[in-house]
Order: sequence, then structure tokens, then C-alpha cells
Amino acid sequence: MVSVHTEDLKSQRLRKSHWFAHFREGWAIYRQNLVGRIGMVLLGFFALMALFSFVPPLIDPMYHPMTGVDPEITSSVGPSLRHWLGTDFMGRDILSQLLAGARVAFMIGVSAAFMSIFLGTAVGLVAGYKGKAVDTVLMRLADMIMVMPTLLVVLIMASLFGQLSIWTIVLIIALFRWPGVSRVIRAQTLSLKQRPFIDAARVAGASHFRIIFRHIMPNVLPLAFLYMTFRVTSAITIEAALAFLGFGDPGTVSWGMMLQWVWKTGHMFKALYWLLPPGICISLITLAFYMLGRAMDEVLDPRLRKEEEAG
Repeated sequence: MVSVHTEDLKSQRLRKSHWFAHFREGWAIYRQNLVGRIGMVLLGFFALMALFSFVPPLIDPMYHPMTGVDPEITSSVGPSLRHWLGTDFMGRDILSQLLAGARVAFMIGVSAAFMSIFLGTAVGLVAGYKGKAVDTVLMRLADMIMVMPTLLVVLIMASLFGQLSIWTIVLIIALFRWPGVSRVIRAQTLSLKQRPFIDAARVAGASHFRIIFRHIMPNVLPLAFLYMTFRVTSAITIEAALAFLGFGDPGTVSWGMMLQWVWKTGHMFKALYWLLPPGICISLITLAFYMLGRAMDEVLDPRLRKEEEAG
């Protein structure tokens, strides 16, 4: 009994050291990728914006992104020492709104992406490991959801039930964005379950649950995290589109909501200091996550590194 426990501890240490070695190797490859470094710098910049979003209201309630109003300003004015990016049509500080929008973008993008990746990975693992009947049912369900245009479905729901809250939007995006991930994870699972180490685990008496979560899932998680970076960009774009069209959460300041205010108040081509910052931020944060995903793709796929070296 003691020897079995000792062997189990040794195997756990070997797995941890093997994982750490893979992580160090992958990080070394990532650091050499210029696109990945640029994406990381951009994400760091937006992360700082999200953290600093809590500061302006503490300095003065006038800088609260939603309720703060400059008593001396009743309309949109350009940048000044008091308002670095100017104010909106109510006299609210645009910089404070921009910082708050960064926090909302991270919250929506990461939350929706994590939920969709979690659901897609779980469905893909079960579909790939179980028999043909379960695989067929789950993949046909994924096909039906995949062909539905997410933005159109959300717009229809918003028109039926009114403006949606941020967390409702996150949940809807997650429920409609998992099928693509599930098909990729299923394909990986079908390949992995034929490997010798899975056969060895079966011979050793490992349960199906243990095989899936201890042997197969660790090998597909890096691919799942890769797809998560692309799902973040999709979630941020969908929320911005909904807010711009007037179906977003009216109690939350997001970049899409800022663009909707610019358009609705007739300042679209009159106040570029108000129009450009949220539009640029949406473009740059989606570009940053895309760059991060491309760099991670190169880390996970040796063939891309060989093509890059050959080129």
C-alpha cells in the first residue's frame, strides 16, 4: 500500500515537472514572437485602463462615468485641462467613460469566452469519448446552434424582451458561441483516445471519468485556451454592436454605449474627440486578443514555426 502511494506521488511530480517544462518552452517561443509581444503590451495597456477606472470617481464625484456631471458645462465640449478628452452632451467626462468601458470590455469578453469555452470543451470531450449515438446527438445540436447568427438572435431577443442587462448578454453570447470549440475538442479527443497511454490507463483499471479528466483534458486545454482568445474578440464586438444599436444595458457605460450616445445626440461628425476614442479602443483591444491568439497558435503548432523559419 505504501509503495503504491509512493509511486502515485512520483507520477504526480513527474507530471508537474513535465507541465512546467512545456510551459517554459512555450513561453520562450512566445517571447520571440513580435506579434505576440505587441498583443501583450496592448492588453497590458487596457488592463491598466480597467484598473484606473476606479480612480476618477474617488478624485471627484464629477468624474463618475454615469452620474458625474460638470456643473459648469451643459453640453459637449472639447478637451481641456479639466477634461482631457472633453465631455459628452450632458457634461460627463469622456476619459472616465473610456476607462470604465475598458473594465466592461474585459468583463464581458473574458466572461463570455470562458463560459463558451467551458461548455464547448465539456461537450467536445463527451462527444469524442463516448459512443456514436452520444456523438451524433451532441454534434447535430452543435450544428443547429452554429448556423444561427448570434447577433441577429440577440437582436430579436432584445426586441422582444427590451434592453438586456450585461450578464444576460454574456450568457446569450456564451450559449451561441460554444459549437465551434466543441467540434475542435471532439476531433482532438477522437485522436487522443486511440493513443497507447489511454489504453494503458484502461488496462490499469482507470474509470471513464478519470481517463477524460486526468489524461485527455490536460492535452486539449491549451487548444481550448487558444480559441478562448478569439472568442473574447467576438464577445466584445457583439456587445459593442448591441449597445450602438440601442439594445445594450442602459445602466452600464461601455464603448458601444458611448458610440450610441454620439450618434443619438447628433455629434457623430461634430465631435471627433468623443467619437474616435471608443472606436479606436474597440479596434485595438480586439486586435490585441487576435495577436495573442496568433502567437499562441504558433506556440501550439510546430508546423507554423517551421513555416515561419523557412520563410
